[in-house]
Amino acid sequence: MKIYQAKKGVGIKVMLVVFAFLPIIKISYDGQFGFSSLFMFLLLLTPFLFVSWVYFGTFYWIENGIFYYRSGFLKGNLEINQISRITKNKTSWSGVKPAMASKGLVIKMKYDEVYIAPEDNEEVIRDLLNVNSGIKIDGF
Repeated sequence: MKIYQAKKGVGIKVMLVVFAFLPIIKISYDGQFGFSSLFMFLLLLTPFLFVSWVYFGTFYWIENGIFYYRSGFLKGNLEINQISRITKNKTSWSGVKPAMASKGLVIKMKYDEVYIAPEDNEEVIRDLLNVNSGIKIDGF
């Protein structure tokens, strides 16, 4: 089993930093620390935990002819023999997107389309072609 790490774009990094500082700012401006302050702290901590889950939990892997993806609560798999086309260095704004950056891969099957953004597009394409050499590659 080979694991491919996801490319992490600037947007997700900025969100992570902003959401990390929200609870800290709340505590620093609060003079007292009571039940309401604890509730607000936990409420402000929730987006940070969610973005952290996506940031550290996005990856892809190939195992037994199946391409698996996971990104936070999104997870799924694609039979590599069912993949008909891959468009590289493109960003998709619709469909399933277990990715955190632009200029990734749009994987097309008969009826479905999944957008992923691995650190190395070429490596993923090469490994997918090793399983299914009939995949058409578009893009530059």
